[in-house]
Amino acid sequence: MANDMKRAEGHSSGSVPNGGVSFWYSSTGLPDYRPPLPGDREADVCIVGAGLTGLWTAYYLKREQPDLRIVMLDKEFAGFGASGRNGGWLSSELAGSRPGYAKTHGRQGVADLLRAMREAVDEVIAVADAEGIDADIVKDGLLYVARNKAQVARLHESLTFERDWGAGPDDFIFLNREELDARVVVEGVLAGMYSPHCARVQPAKLVQGLAAVVERMGVTIYEQTTVTEISPRTARTDRGTVRAPIVLRCLEGFTATIKGQRRNWLPMNSSLIVTDPLPADVKAQIGWNGAELLGDFAHAYMYAQRTADDRIALGGRGIPYRYGSRTDDRGATQQWTIEALTALLHDMFPAVRDVPVAHAWCGVLGVPRDWCATVDLDQATGLGTAGGYVGSGLTTTNLAGRTLADLVLRRDTELTRLPWVGRRVRPWEPEPLRWLGVQAMYALYRSADRREYARDLPSTSRIARVANMITGR
Repeated sequence: MANDMKRAEGHSSGSVPNGGVSFWYSSTGLPDYRPPLPGDREADVCIVGAGLTGLWTAYYLKREQPDLRIVMLDKEFAGFGASGRNGGWLSSELAGSRPGYAKTHGRQGVADLLRAMREAVDEVIAVADAEGIDADIVKDGLLYVARNKAQVARLHESLTFERDWGAGPDDFIFLNREELDARVVVEGVLAGMYSPHCARVQPAKLVQGLAAVVERMGVTIYEQTTVTEISPRTARTDRGTVRAPIVLRCLEGFTATIKGQRRNWLPMNSSLIVTDPLPADVKAQIGWNGAELLGDFAHAYMYAQRTADDRIALGGRGIPYRYGSRTDDRGATQQWTIEALTALLHDMFPAVRDVPVAHAWCGVLGVPRDWCATVDLDQATGLGTAGGYVGSGLTTTNLAGRTLADLVLRRDTELTRLPWVGRRVRPWEPEPLRWLGVQAMYALYRSADRREYARDLPSTSRIARVANMITGR
């Protein structure tokens, strides 16, 4: 009981319950811990990290080869990290630079990857339906709003960019203010963009449902087990050692906790708040009767969903990065972040000002130095990985899991030929350079947003262009 209390604890920032993993778990209840690794074990495949990347990989491996002995290891519980804390965007958005992917596989390779991402949205929905996973999934698409002239300019640039990369007329659709208001009323909106390739999800329900499915398929999940080192055919933990021909690192934002991995993927923080259920009069003013996801064209961007029980969950960056790649893994965010997100919520939806914020939390996502996602398996060493989703992981985990499964099974498929497979990325700079760089980057983005609003700039601020140079995007 004491252990359950410790892992569930959050605290109040002001009057807002804060942390305790996430609101999604406060609404479903935290799962009971599975037993830890009981000592040394052998397996055919060892998966380090029981989030969605690892779970999807295990699911497709077991579906294709049921006799595989698969062991999963997690420091906390399956779905403790970003998989159970994210904003619930089952989106086809692809992390990273398309020209970067095209350097190795050409434009057609990128077009194939974009198509695979769109198909992955429907694949997740189909598996959830087939396996009886009730995760509040509704595919009503994604809305992006522009609230000043510079954002409108970026909206049009984005439409042109998507069409240049093969998008059809129905994949991304321009919306004027009246068309946006018919879907959701956002204060100060000038124009918007709609894509049908996105669904709303309750993240904790999805990841917990998938964990239960793979367990029924015969996958062994050991929780409360800290992996300290990964080497060829070996995962060393505080509970014993697992030896397997294939060892897959599926830790995303927690990759830096493994010996020798501190500079590989930077753990970027993202924070969310969620309101109480909206009263009927507030709902009438906002509209938002569908389940569209909502984003914007600010540099320090926001993301939001209307939940199945009529709350608004809204997220954005708080403290983007903690010195030395540390992570706040209990989910508590900072008071100023809660206040900033609440102010943004009220600015976008004035009718919500009297609706209390019910919960706040945060999590970490993995960011490679070139901001592009990766799937990789070295057949010589048996070491594999997938991640670096840069906040677009809810759908990407499924595609990555299917791809890793094909690589493990040594299959030459359309998935294993996609341009994100086998990429090599240089590590992040040592401290204090990476801390200074990330802090400067987001300070510049926030400054650019303020300047674009204050000066009514017709195009993107030069400050933001400097930030883009720092990021290497």
